[in-house]
Amino acid sequence: MKHVKIIGVPEHFNLPWHMAIDEGAFADRGIDLQWTDVPEGTGKMCQMLQHNEADLAIILTEGIVKSITEGNPVKIVQEYIASPLLWGIHVGAESRFTSLNQLKQTKAAISRYGSGSHLMAYVNAQQNDWNTQDLNFEIVNNLDGAVSALTQGSADYFMWEHFTTKPLVTNGVFRRLGDCPTPWPCFVIAVTDTFLQEHKGVLQHILTVINRYTQEFKTIPSIDKTLANRYEQQLEDIRNWLSITRWSQEKISEQVIDNVSTTLFNLKLIDQKKLFAELVTKL
Repeated sequence: MKHVKIIGVPEHFNLPWHMAIDEGAFADRGIDLQWTDVPEGTGKMCQMLQHNEADLAIILTEGIVKSITEGNPVKIVQEYIASPLLWGIHVGAESRFTSLNQLKQTKAAISRYGSGSHLMAYVNAQQNDWNTQDLNFEIVNNLDGAVSALTQGSADYFMWEHFTTKPLVTNGVFRRLGDCPTPWPCFVIAVTDTFLQEHKGVLQHILTVINRYTQEFKTIPSIDKTLANRYEQQLEDIRNWLSITRWSQEKISEQVIDNVSTTLFNLKLIDQKKLFAELVTKL
């Protein structure tokens, strides 16, 4: 049995992995796929990949492109979610801010530098014609840290996936002032160069399994109810999320990678653009 360490956020996007593990689909191919939730998100996962604490990651496209460009020995294998991620822009329930424009030159809570919450704060600023040099950040590690920071006033706003934070909005912990979708497919599967070189056949088996599960995922009877119960979401919200989310079994395109790299470069978040072949493996 080949042991493989995989990491991802504890969010509804990743249920196909848990189902495949629980049903023995990887074990049937001689693979012990060991999943670890990383609530801190992409910045932490990049660090874990770099330190060989994980072999594979389900990770935000912009975050892993930035990390590989900066020297992380990792490659993108394929798209995982082909649709954009809808980033909610949140303030605390008692915040004095009532509109998105008021957040200009305020402090954003981020899980860590290089995370989606960090990078998307720049994308959001650019889309609203703010000076990105004026952005200020407070590191909060995870969603719980953001709740504390926005409630106590050490940060002013926080960007996180719309539906994951929806219960906090419903319960009156956060108010949402708007949304900012990613301008590209949001999640990819990434692999360390070491694992890719030594276990390419194992990786291909893993992809075969997960691609079958994601292809059939939306047709599973009562999958909306399963998701709502497991992730403590309202059924209506899960149905809305399912309607705008598309899993992918495809290679990521050079055009998408160029869009991500160009955006990061123009925002001065990377100081060079890597070639497509330096970011994405052919397999």
